[in-house]
Amino acid sequence: MSPEVSNQSLLFLIVFVLVPLTLSYYYQLGMSKDIVWSSIRGTIQLFAIGYILTYLFDLNAFIGIPLMVGIMILVASFHAWNKGKELPNAFVVIFLGLLVVEGSVLALWLVFDMVNFKPSEVIPMSGMVIGNSMVAMGLALERMKSEFTENSGRLMAALALGAQPKQASHLIIRKTLNASLLPNVDSLKTIGLVQLPGMMTGLILGGVAPVMAIKYQLVISLSIFSSVSLSAMIVTLAMYRYFYNENQQLIESAEEMRSRTND
Repeated sequence: MSPEVSNQSLLFLIVFVLVPLTLSYYYQLGMSKDIVWSSIRGTIQLFAIGYILTYLFDLNAFIGIPLMVGIMILVASFHAWNKGKELPNAFVVIFLGLLVVEGSVLALWLVFDMVNFKPSEVIPMSGMVIGNSMVAMGLALERMKSEFTENSGRLMAALALGAQPKQASHLIIRKTLNASLLPNVDSLKTIGLVQLPGMMTGLILGGVAPVMAIKYQLVISLSIFSSVSLSAMIVTLAMYRYFYNENQQLIESAEEMRSRTND
């Protein structure tokens, strides 16, 4: 068992915050306020969720799990939506996508007896799935917007030659999916060699045998890999069409995109 971290020891974590803060100040990155705020906010959120989870873990599984998972999906949807809020129906697509992904993964866990339907097991693992899916959706939206902006000339030429929006956007869809999946592909390549993943490390520190910790880590790592792939695919295939108007013409300005959102 690892030693308990005291409150006094936690105070020294400020050293880890001073490193990026110093770099931001020295190189004039303009991120000092964000670094300080995110550190404080993250600390408060973690302590708050610690007390909340203590309460949720004592609730009936059919109450605690849907309640917490629903909150996580809602918060994740808002965060990912900020990456593409000018796109029509972006929030709905993201929310439903996360709901489908989390529901599918959870169903497989339970059907194949990988986890028990307990808040203490389902909530932490679902949080990792939802969090990584949220990041993948945000990356997909950002990359897609960038690709449509950079390739507007090629897209209009393709449309002028008679291509349908799906045909004209094929390369952009492929690049978007590739960019969204690449971080997880690289992570899986080096898992266990360059890094010992968080769940595995936590279980080992908690006294679980390394082989058993590896089994749980494989469950969550491959679940995340699948959920990230599915999330990126859902948001990309659902949202690319909103870069075209009803006449199958490319929307070139953010103002026109926002006007469609308001409509």
